[in-house]
Amino acid sequence: MFNHRIRLTLIPSLCFVALALLASCSSSSTGPAGEADPGTIVASVNGRSFTTLTMTTSATYTDQGSGNIMIQGNTGGTSSDAISLIILGAKGTGTFPIGGGANIANVASYTNIKIDMSNPSAAKTSTYQAPYDDKKVGEIVITELTDELIKGTFSFEAMNTTGDKSIVKITDGSFNIKFNK
Repeated sequence: MFNHRIRLTLIPSLCFVALALLASCSSSSTGPAGEADPGTIVASVNGRSFTTLTMTTSATYTDQGSGNIMIQGNTGGTSSDAISLIILGAKGTGTFPIGGGANIANVASYTNIKIDMSNPSAAKTSTYQAPYDDKKVGEIVITELTDELIKGTFSFEAMNTTGDKSIVKITDGSFNIKFNK
């Protein structure tokens, strides 16, 4: 009987210690030299950390012959953020401006979605679009591009097109994604 009581008190204590150890473990969202871990997009959104889930992150050639690429990812959850980058004419590494004139067609967006589980049909969505005028508001830098993989960095400022016209600053962005096949 005595051993049974000890086991009953030790089990919750051991569970608590295991949970505390797991909670104290941290996994980095960036690899070497600030690169995103494979399958993710990372950035800072107005100074707040942003990391996509690998299962919600993708890179797709929308037209491989002309080098049109779409990169997108979502943080997941009932309060989630998403980033989408569209690059036109990317046939190799290089810097692709977002905005800066009529002939610049690269675009980026940031979306914030909040779902109240007591009323999920009334989700609140804020979409920020770049470019929003004729000025250069950012850039996408492709550092590695193969038939299998795209890696690079990005930063941009985007305007809330669904609300108050506020500006969000996306900085220190990085992606490391295998292309969808």
